Amino acid sequence: MKLTQRISQVPPSITLEITAKAKKMREEGIDVCSFTAGEPDFDTPDPI
Repeated sequence: MKLTQRISQVPPSITLEITAKAKKMREEGIDVCSFTAGEPDFDTPDPI
């Protein structure tokens, strides 16, 4: 199937890769401050 061949060529998300590494480091007891994936805790300013 062509879709399967094409999807196998899509590179993995670097953001998800870094997030997974930060999670693994936390599980190993390393103090990590991750600035990768997440949602802000404030509304988008009106001018935007």
